[in-house]
Amino acid sequence: MNQYLITAYDYTDTEALQRRMNVRPHHLDEAKALKESGNYVLGGAILNDEGKMIGSVMILQFETEEGLAAWKQNEPYITQQIWESVDVKPLGLLL
Repeated sequence: MNQYLITAYDYTDTEALQRRMNVRPHHLDEAKALKESGNYVLGGAILNDEGKMIGSVMILQFETEEGLAAWKQNEPYITQQIWESVDVKPLGLLL
């Protein structure tokens, strides 16, 4: 299985946090489905100094690049313009 580190930062417009909160249940449903399928390793919100969510970090794993591409096409935080930037890097683990 290929593992990936996803680092994503939200848009910064005045409605960004409310948009995130509106879409969050769908994002969490997607994460739950990924966990059930064995594709989700870990993840969480990136917080600013005031404790407000400004982005996300996830470690996901897929057998193929097509699996990763399918996730990108279906991830609500991508499709609903919550994340302004999404950086995906292959992850090499020591163990």
